[in-house]
Amino acid sequence: MKRLSLRQPIDDSLSGAILALGNFDGFHLGHQAVVGRAIQRGAHERRPVIVATFDPHPVAFFRPETAPFRLTTLDQREELFAHAGADAMLVFDFDADLAATSAESFVADLLCERLKVSGVVTGSDFTFGRGRAGNVEVLSDLGGENGILAETVAPVLLDGTRISSGLVREALKRGDPGTATRLLTRPFAIRGTVIDGDKRGREFGWPTANFELGDYQRPAYGIYAVRARLDDGSEHDGVASLGVRPMFDPPKELLEVHLFGFDDDLYGRTIETDLIAYLRPEAKFDSVEGLKAQMERDAEDARTALG
Repeated sequence: MKRLSLRQPIDDSLSGAILALGNFDGFHLGHQAVVGRAIQRGAHERRPVIVATFDPHPVAFFRPETAPFRLTTLDQREELFAHAGADAMLVFDFDADLAATSAESFVADLLCERLKVSGVVTGSDFTFGRGRAGNVEVLSDLGGENGILAETVAPVLLDGTRISSGLVREALKRGDPGTATRLLTRPFAIRGTVIDGDKRGREFGWPTANFELGDYQRPAYGIYAVRARLDDGSEHDGVASLGVRPMFDPPKELLEVHLFGFDDDLYGRTIETDLIAYLRPEAKFDSVEGLKAQMERDAEDARTALG
């Protein structure tokens, strides 16, 4: 899988590619349908397939005060696109220049001249160009003028509702990782580097790997049953606290993961943590003993949920 940018020339081997065009942040069932159709076309026409995404997300560019809402990092997306069968990921650097690019220039100058794509596949709600002047109808017309065959994939419905990244975010915010898993076809996963913590968990006999949440969507604060993948490829079940730790001052937003039966040093290592089940909201206890007793119950509940 190659990661491309408009800052560098596009490899000649990718000339004439089919381009799946969207943001694809969550890579949920709807996104998978768009990318899957592009890969199907690429196989039929014997052309390479590129999946395009935008970074930062246009919403974050235009409204930087917006609370974090990302569902995947670029690294996670690259792996998901590769697993789906794409040949390359193109990252559109969303900046003032790209925001000011007209719909006509986006198709003629970027898609046709720079990328030399032969076809484009999008979802039905895709918009592009300055002021979001371009939509799928405009893309079809402009594409035809520039020798690019544009195709639109219909929305994917689940229980009669159109699947969207917004639905995934709402499920996470209400503490429903099971619904998020159904929409994504995989658990929502937070990937990060383990940071040095205050080691309170180790003092209680519950050592944790601590992570900052960065730009990820904040799920409901609370206790989760989790499954973690380490950078050596191993997987481990565990229980995690996600929130601001109301028992301790000062409040600090963290994901703290305890892996069952694991006590090696993880500082500085990269771990990806799947949120499997929401067990309870975070709470403040009258004593450390009360907290420790609840942690024992949480661990048992997590084992049951992961069973």
